[in-house]
Amino acid sequence: MDPTALPRRIVVAAVAALVVLALAWELWLAPLKPGGSLMALKALPLIAVLPALVRGHVRAFQWWSMLILVYLCEGIVRGMSDPDATSRLLGWIETALAAIAWFAILATVKAARAAAAPPVAPPAA
Repeated sequence: MDPTALPRRIVVAAVAALVVLALAWELWLAPLKPGGSLMALKALPLIAVLPALVRGHVRAFQWWSMLILVYLCEGIVRGMSDPDATSRLLGWIETALAAIAWFAILATVKAARAAAAPPVAPPAA
């Protein structure tokens, strides 16, 4: 069994949920301006990386281990500072999804490295 399968599925689910959240938040639920805002464009990098994450490209996971932190920070800032209660709640949901994705990305990369490492020979006695 592939040791990266479970954490990879968690990453893909969290990133897909972040895409849905970003679009719903900025277009319908609590946009910065009535009628939607250009902040919905923050979903584009997530949409762009999703196919690479689904295919399990380790390099994509390595890059996103750093880039997902932008979404984590935005969620914290908006969760603490937005004047609208709905927007604050959505900010904390974004924070939780980004944190879940980050931990699952780390688990995926760790499992991929362990699977790719050559077996260690026991020390000679």
